[in-house]
Amino acid sequence: MNFLRKFLLGFAIIISFIIILAYLFDVDYLFKAVRVVYLNGKTTAYLDDYTYFENRQIKKGIAKPWAMHKDYNKVKATNRLEEVHKELGSVAYLIIKNDSIWHESYYDGYGKDSKSNSFSMAKTVVTASMFKAIMEGKIKGLDQPVSDYFPEYKEGLAAKLTVGDLSSMSTGMDWGEQYSSAFSVTTRAYFGDELEKTVLNVPIVREPGTEFEYVSGATQLLAMVIVKATGEHLSDYVSKHFWQPMGAENDALWQIDHEGGIEKAYCCIGSNARDFARFGKLFEHMGNWNGNQILDSAAVAKMTAPKFEESPQYGYGVWLNDYLGKKMYYMRGHLGQFVIVIPEDNIIIVRLGHIKGLQTTTDAHSNDFYVYVDEAYKMMGKMKPNEGKGNALPMTIEEAEVKNMK
Repeated sequence: MNFLRKFLLGFAIIISFIIILAYLFDVDYLFKAVRVVYLNGKTTAYLDDYTYFENRQIKKGIAKPWAMHKDYNKVKATNRLEEVHKELGSVAYLIIKNDSIWHESYYDGYGKDSKSNSFSMAKTVVTASMFKAIMEGKIKGLDQPVSDYFPEYKEGLAAKLTVGDLSSMSTGMDWGEQYSSAFSVTTRAYFGDELEKTVLNVPIVREPGTEFEYVSGATQLLAMVIVKATGEHLSDYVSKHFWQPMGAENDALWQIDHEGGIEKAYCCIGSNARDFARFGKLFEHMGNWNGNQILDSAAVAKMTAPKFEESPQYGYGVWLNDYLGKKMYYMRGHLGQFVIVIPEDNIIIVRLGHIKGLQTTTDAHSNDFYVYVDEAYKMMGKMKPNEGKGNALPMTIEEAEVKNMK
């Protein structure tokens, strides 16, 4: 019994020491990371982790349901598509044709009203909000210095940082985009409760506006600018100018860093496939929603064109890909969340799920992107079964290794 008491006392002292060190070195956010992720058997952020965070509502207005295509769900998913859904844990897959839902599938207990984490698809929503604030005259334009809102950026390279640089991912921020590292700034931003302080402490170390580098801190700082410019919570601004005018069917949730705090704007809108798809329709129609010009068409054109010739994969808050001889652009999030728009054919494809397909160093677009597009076209009779890049591409590292061994 004495041994047990000594052991427990010693264990308690060690745990107390670890806690004290965590607070001294300002890494106490790791306790939340362990509780939310690892104690739930996960290794990274996941689709329904929003239940462990404080959230602010994006309130709906009068719901305007999607039209259902006359051929709704008459064509089954291809075998290849179903294989990938199973392999990567898809929870939703939609094909919207001419503004009507043509195909809709759900998996793993999810349905049309189920909330899941948008992850970085939220970045596109933030950029749309920036252009709306420009339309309203609350932000002067893409060239407005960030220092007009945050004096921390008045000196050195930071003085050259503009609002447009934030949206186009050309900030020169010293931000580490490592999702799996416990000590990266991205992990601190996700699980910490002082998000504004975290972002403002990241220095500008390279010339802003000169090259593309994808960093979540850019979007977070952009959201902080929008909040200062509009005087509104970001969730309220998005509700008023997008969610309600577009007739979203459900309230959404946006994770915040602490009670009464700011939105984790680079990620973390909790919503469903149908309501996420509304942004695809808005962009497909160049900012017009059923006769209401929510965004200037020039703003959508800017978002969906590359800023840098050497980085054709990204515009302003939107991923870009010329595939099958067609211009395609899309919202993208961690673990393979997609809203893909193909304006030429009036098609929107939405995929939500647990795992992202293999991302190689030779292609800015993950392998699963091609499957979701190819198989949609095959289902619609626009491609033959043996056509498209998606047939031959591995979806996981393990699959790629097996393929390379052959």
